[in-house]
Amino acid sequence: MRKVAIIGVGHVGSTTAYTLISKNIVDELVLFDSKENILKAELNDLMDGQMEQDHQVRLIEPNLTELADTDVIIFSAGDISIFEGNPDRFAELNLTKTIVKEWAPKIRESGFKGIILNITNPCDVITQYLQELTGFPRERVFGTGTSLDTGRMKHAVSQKMLVNPSAIDGYVVGEHGESQFVAWSSVRIGGVPITDTLTVEKLDALDMAARDGGWVTFRGKGYTSYGIAIQAARIVEAILNNNYLVVPVSHFHSAEDCYVGSPAKVSRQGISESFPLNLSNDEQKKWQHTIQTIHSMHATI
Repeated sequence: MRKVAIIGVGHVGSTTAYTLISKNIVDELVLFDSKENILKAELNDLMDGQMEQDHQVRLIEPNLTELADTDVIIFSAGDISIFEGNPDRFAELNLTKTIVKEWAPKIRESGFKGIILNITNPCDVITQYLQELTGFPRERVFGTGTSLDTGRMKHAVSQKMLVNPSAIDGYVVGEHGESQFVAWSSVRIGGVPITDTLTVEKLDALDMAARDGGWVTFRGKGYTSYGIAIQAARIVEAILNNNYLVVPVSHFHSAEDCYVGSPAKVSRQGISESFPLNLSNDEQKKWQHTIQTIHSMHATI
């Protein structure tokens, strides 16, 4: 049985749950949320939402004993309202680190032996904090990292170049936040380096379009959900099916002594291999800046 638990079923957690169900990725879902009325509503709505499907997912109300045989925990707890009128990532960290302090001992003591996939922001710092407080091996705790940002980059490039996103290879790396950057030296369209096609000015404009993608959504609806849900679902699918998916997730880099987003191989064992990019000199400077940003946030915990 493919069993997944989701801690935090707000906009992101509930959309991820529905995505896992609709794509037939799981057999059992355990849902946790501090707001009991929200939890009951989502459980009921998710049950209604799968009534006409051939595949029925067993939805389980919160019980820590269920974690003992759970394959993957998706950690998506938080409160997006803290961003209203003041997009301060340090304020967000002050809230979400207290949630990690609450949940890490519960996860550790539940007998959980699977993999933790973190979505909660600031993603890189919270993922590292989860690993430190649970004491689980680093390869078993990682975050969605820059997978969504890479998707946004492909969206921007596909619109500019009039190609299907599947023809685009390449990555956004670094912090899942303002210091992230597109490693244009890694981007190919049909195998052709994008740097052979577009000028630096046009690449900078695409970088801004990709970076602004999340804010376009946030400013309009107050949160983002579909994009991150599909990325989380494909990562969970790779874990459960042992797909060896290469995806830019937030995982521990020994050389940098922190969690940061870059391509890695994801399988049933978690992170089985990291794929360092051959960055240009300018990109190396951006990489060092994003590492410093992550360290400065982690230092406040």
